[in-house]
Amino acid sequence: MSSMPKNTMMFLVGRYTPLQLLLKIVWYGALLFFTYLMVLITLQYIPAKLDVAFLRVKDNVTGLLHYRVAFFTHVYTSIIVLVTGIVQFSDYIRNKFKGFHRVAGRIYVFLILLLAGPSGLVMGYYGNGGWTAQIAFCLLAIFWIYSSYRGFSSAIQGDFNAHRNWMYRSYALTLSAISLRLWKWLIILVFQARPMDAYQVVA
Repeated sequence: MSSMPKNTMMFLVGRYTPLQLLLKIVWYGALLFFTYLMVLITLQYIPAKLDVAFLRVKDNVTGLLHYRVAFFTHVYTSIIVLVTGIVQFSDYIRNKFKGFHRVAGRIYVFLILLLAGPSGLVMGYYGNGGWTAQIAFCLLAIFWIYSSYRGFSSAIQGDFNAHRNWMYRSYALTLSAISLRLWKWLIILVFQARPMDAYQVVA
């Protein structure tokens, strides 16, 4: 166990240039930070309640049972998807812990295909910002499901280059949960835009 940090460092140093290693550290640091913020957002909805955060502006649809089911399903499963996705792109984990990579990958894909993706499609239908935002969010959910399915099916077929490319696309869409909030914050900060206007632009 004590040799693990040394082995990890030797693996990283031997595989990347100093600049690549620095960029990777910065990337993972930023990703972990924003994932932590998403965890805090998710915790607002535990236990399930309708008078907090985002749901305060959704009182026109929170009376619908299928919307409530879709919303809480999406919130609770998407954070797991976000966290499991982080480790999927670690070369060290992928090479040294292949079994863990496969298990985490299946959790990631099946949650998207069965729960997070379909519930996101329902939420997209009721999205704020008018029909343009609703179409955008529905397309996001569809492409999220599709790219995840293609990534999984490529791995089953043994085409690991295609698998890697499709999973990059899938996780890029997973990260839209972060990028949407980040861009919205920047637009409001820089242009003094109204929150809903910024929301429509980002969507």
